[in-house]
Amino acid sequence: MPELPEVEVTRLSFAERIRGARVTAVRVGKPLRWPLGSAPEAFVGQRVGEVSRRGKYLWLALERGGLLMHLGMSGSLSFGHATGEPGPHDHFDLVTARGTLRLTDPRRFGAVVWSASADAAPAATLLAGLGLEPFDDRFDGAHLHAALRRRRVAVKTALLGGRIVVGAGNIYACEALFEAGIDPRTPSDRISRARAGRLADAVRSTLARAVELGGSTLRNFRDAHGAAGAFQLEAKVYGRAGKPCVRCGTPIRRVVQGARATFFCPVCQRR
Repeated sequence: MPELPEVEVTRLSFAERIRGARVTAVRVGKPLRWPLGSAPEAFVGQRVGEVSRRGKYLWLALERGGLLMHLGMSGSLSFGHATGEPGPHDHFDLVTARGTLRLTDPRRFGAVVWSASADAAPAATLLAGLGLEPFDDRFDGAHLHAALRRRRVAVKTALLGGRIVVGAGNIYACEALFEAGIDPRTPSDRISRARAGRLADAVRSTLARAVELGGSTLRNFRDAHGAAGAFQLEAKVYGRAGKPCVRCGTPIRRVVQGARATFFCPVCQRR
């Protein structure tokens, strides 16, 4: 599933190129998770504004409202003039004078939804309940410590929930917990203020590094240029079960938490 770094990399790969472009046509394919909420022809003639991100959602501003986009489990966006005829998994085309923004989603869990603004329904409803952005100045050790104390789940489960901080998906939560030296099975309400500070720093630095490396391509992620990510090549614990820890040499362990694979070093990461 594309996580925050992959969505941000996607945004960066086309946002400036499409900004200011005039929409010339819109094509809607098979139904996605939610209905578009507007007649496609209503977008024709409008200019595209800023493309911003909130969690794993992209907001593409138009002169009248905007489009809230989500890549779902397996979606991707491409932007350019050489898009070709739509295939069976190409479900939305926003055609502009500068190229076509196309959503491709084999599993159709993605979405393109029109809203009068990001603060109005349905966009506001879909964005409600999201935690702080990891690069928000308010996301620090004090915030994380207070939020973790209110939960009685494993710390990794708390990070994945998205209500404390957005973007700490499975691979990034594993890596951040390793950097902070915290066992992912540790009860969240037992994380001290000092450890929460280290974990907040680790979440921020891990996600920043992932964006720098173009995200992670574990299966088929590509940005709007068609480029794959490389963060997975630097992973210290994720996907390395049985291999020696890069710090102490102890074999990396794999356990399952909430139906998700968790990787950690039993020596370097403590409860």
